[in-house]
Amino acid sequence: MVQAYILIQTEVGKATAVAETIAKIPGVIQAEDVTGPYDVIVRAQADTVDELGRMVVARIQQVEGITRTLTCPVVHL
Repeated sequence: MVQAYILIQTEVGKATAVAETIAKIPGVIQAEDVTGPYDVIVRAQADTVDELGRMVVARIQQVEGITRTLTCPVVHL
């Protein structure tokens, strides 16, 4: 199992709607709108890195109102 935090920038005023929409996507553990340089932070999981990448590109980045994403995989050292 691979987990990642996905940091999302949105159009002005869209953070809450984006977080609510993303929270319904399978594989998303949590989606919260936050303050700071990013507007939404998502924690997601998938069976493989490739599957996680497909989720980000095919599902999350397609949500209306998103302008940029940054995916940060969780590592256990």
